Amino acid sequence: MVEIDNDEPREYCGLFGIANNKHASWLTYLGLYALQHRGEEACGIVTNNKGILSIHKDIGLVSDVFNERVLHGLKGDIAVGHVRYSTTGSSVLKNAQPLLIDYTKGSVCIAHNGNLVNSLELRQYLEKIGSIFQTTTDSEIIIHLMARAKSRNLEESLIYALKRVKGAYALVMMVDNTLIGARDPLGFRPLSLGKLRNAWCLASETCAFDLTGAQYIREIEPGEVVFINGAKLKSIKPKGLRSNKLSFCAFEHIYFSRPDSVIFGETVHLVRRKLGAQLAREHPVDADFVVPVPDSGFSAAMGYSQESGIPLELGIIRNHYVGRTFIQPEQDLRNLGVRVKFNLLKDVLRDKRIIVVDDSIVRGTTSKIRIRSLRKAGVREVHLRISCPAHRFPCFYGIDFHKSSELIANKYSSIDKIRKYLEVDSLGYLSLDGMLNCFKPPKGNYCTACWTGKYPVRVKKRQGKFSLETHCCGQGELKG
Repeated sequence: MVEIDNDEPREYCGLFGIANNKHASWLTYLGLYALQHRGEEACGIVTNNKGILSIHKDIGLVSDVFNERVLHGLKGDIAVGHVRYSTTGSSVLKNAQPLLIDYTKGSVCIAHNGNLVNSLELRQYLEKIGSIFQTTTDSEIIIHLMARAKSRNLEESLIYALKRVKGAYALVMMVDNTLIGARDPLGFRPLSLGKLRNAWCLASETCAFDLTGAQYIREIEPGEVVFINGAKLKSIKPKGLRSNKLSFCAFEHIYFSRPDSVIFGETVHLVRRKLGAQLAREHPVDADFVVPVPDSGFSAAMGYSQESGIPLELGIIRNHYVGRTFIQPEQDLRNLGVRVKFNLLKDVLRDKRIIVVDDSIVRGTTSKIRIRSLRKAGVREVHLRISCPAHRFPCFYGIDFHKSSELIANKYSSIDKIRKYLEVDSLGYLSLDGMLNCFKPPKGNYCTACWTGKYPVRVKKRQGKFSLETHCCGQGELKG
């Protein structure tokens, strides 16, 4: 088996949790199914049946890992689920989440979306004082910090840990009979609260509530921690987790989230449509069709078409049944990988001038292969439009962007040189201000580090993608 060469930003993780429902495992399965787009590598569910915790997790898609027999065995009225694409830790089963660990204060289950940028510093410190790690993920660090807290009180132990981690996190945890949701002070990663009759739900995206029948209540606020016990919910906002600024991940709207989800207070499809309309205003061109790159390019292409008056046409068709691997053939894997994933409507495209709308370009290899395929199909002109600015810097907060040297916009010094490399007739990226003006104000609430290099959690020393020494607004320093 060989992984398809993928030039797109990688998914990170999806979380779902529910408390006070006898069908907790089944509802969590549905929630994870709705969140599958956020991670296709591994998934898992932990349930609590009157203090007895059960776990099932494996490498693969939700529909492959879980079946009726497995779900019947996951009994209990509290459940935590996770779909994973690894951004820290190697891609092995032991790193699949949720993590279920017994420690001095009992059993704790944790599911995490995001990256802790001071994970190496913390891990080295904890191992030095005797902590033994079961995985290589940064999520386990939170549990070891909770164990180090002097207080045996759950709330105080968790706050102790969260004050010492830095970076991006949305957490869904289970400790004893309590379901916990937490979001980092800057709000990088989304986490929403829902209700299904007398049950409370937590999810990375609201589309999970739609499938399970839960009602969306609100977002968990940045720096907020909620404790759910039965039908009761308690919310706290500890002083040490407060920040004067916010840094929502703009890429949730551009690429990651499903278009039917409400993220950072806005429906994703409507935001992407605004991005496309702004793109048409900034980079107009005369053409016969606007052609979206499936699937995340559809909404932006619709906005471009409506604003420009140029018809929207399906010219690129995606094969939705292609997983991350396929049987290795004896030919050029890179080119075949793109053809397996996408096919062209040649009779629609032949001799036409088209505007191809995509959400982003990372390395540019896949885009170049796609453009050559369009030329081969007889397209007369190809005008490429991207619904975000050019990526020049890596992400340290949970998106698996490549090193700066591998990003096409960093490799080439001008847009025209990128255009020539991609072999398109014209190329237009959405401006930074144009993008931010499409988001819910104030526009200063969004992280733009991958475009500007201005990191809201400063990374002083880098080792790979992680920092050995960082500073973060409003978060405490590590103390023994």
